[in-house]
Amino acid sequence: MAHILIMPRQGNTVESCIIMDWKVKEGDEVTAQTTMCEVETDKASFEIQAGAVGTVLKLLHTPGDDVPVLQPIAVIGKQGEEWEKETREIETVDCGSPPKINNNLNSPQITPPPSSLSTTEHLCRTNSGTSPRARNLAAKESMPLEAISGSGPGGRIIYRDVEATLEKQAPLTVAAKAVRSQYIPNTGSGLNGRITLDDINSDVQYSLIPSLETPIKGIRKIVSERMSKSLLEAAQFTLNSSASASKLIETRSQSKKSNTAEGLSKVTINDLVVFAVSRTLPHFLYMNAHKTGDIIKIFESIHIAIAVDTPRGLMVPVIRNANLLSLAQISAEAKRLSAACQNGTANPDELTGSTFTISNLGSMGITGFTPILNIPEVSILGVCSIEMKSVPVKKGLPIDNDSLFRCEPHIGFSLTINHQAVDGAPAAKFLKTLCETVANIDQLLESSSSSRKTRRDLQCTIQSL
Repeated sequence: MAHILIMPRQGNTVESCIIMDWKVKEGDEVTAQTTMCEVETDKASFEIQAGAVGTVLKLLHTPGDDVPVLQPIAVIGKQGEEWEKETREIETVDCGSPPKINNNLNSPQITPPPSSLSTTEHLCRTNSGTSPRARNLAAKESMPLEAISGSGPGGRIIYRDVEATLEKQAPLTVAAKAVRSQYIPNTGSGLNGRITLDDINSDVQYSLIPSLETPIKGIRKIVSERMSKSLLEAAQFTLNSSASASKLIETRSQSKKSNTAEGLSKVTINDLVVFAVSRTLPHFLYMNAHKTGDIIKIFESIHIAIAVDTPRGLMVPVIRNANLLSLAQISAEAKRLSAACQNGTANPDELTGSTFTISNLGSMGITGFTPILNIPEVSILGVCSIEMKSVPVKKGLPIDNDSLFRCEPHIGFSLTINHQAVDGAPAAKFLKTLCETVANIDQLLESSSSSRKTRRDLQCTIQSL
């Protein structure tokens, strides 16, 4: 009996995986440990092994296909063995999808799996592309592949297709070839109708040819779909404010000089902001909530997601129970999760279950932006750059005779809320309190340190008794 390789389930929240690349081709002999393909989700990438000894009889999907978990992706068996019936039987089974568990709410939500192509449709598919000889000729002649119609199997562009296209078009001068990437004039004004550099730069009629076409797939596709869904489902409203960053900068500077054993020497501005948010949210739990349909779920546990830019796209790992962690613990966990996202080893469960999200673009000099909600969350905080800002001089500070203001560094915040769940005034109160907390971050750290010391002393006393 043929071995039907199915898309494995990766974590409780993964419903489908995208095939990025096949490592084998039909007709190859494989062992149980042979890597068949590389797949990825919005959370991580991984390899799938054959799991059986035999010949690759059929690859049922092409690179870029988004395949539901527990659905067939390849067939391994003996040459000439019948396998179509077995794949159809698996595809007709209602595999369902694992329940989505909101963090510590114990309220599973069942979502049906996305639809998939039938086996027949997959069998009819053929790989399209460009042959190496055709690609080299097109590059040599500055011919965009998008302008060529393929006559090979499945629309594949072959050498003679490039030759035929070159014969039909007007020739280009050397200078025109060097710059030609996006616009192709219909006619040329040079000798014997050659297309010159002036023709390309002129206002004559031209056709728009893209310099590069990249299919939307993988994390980019999932992020795209989620952002569109977020804007469609939520009434998003953004408030902007700023907080004095003097103590923030001073605290970070002191932390960098601290003993490495304390775990504070690598604390970042973002770590301090996450710490401040984790201590502010418990006083405004309506900001630490989800909106699902007509129900608003408010959480006591503070699970903060941090947006991480990776080579594969945007990922949002979660720092769980952030309100119970020290600054050193938050800093260490943020770095661990960020590294896991960067190298593609993040556990799928580490990227779900957040109650509040923080997105930091301040390091790139962004002074304000509109973060998009990470639904079903009702709020997301955007962290902006630190800039000098004029503030009124307070009584008692040394000033020049004619001076009424002084310059002070301020960090900007952009808070987006779902107005269906949170009104503007309550959100503004949260943002105002957060700004005050950030402005006095040294006092917050001192009080947190005192509280931990008190708890340790109390535990030691209880143990001694």
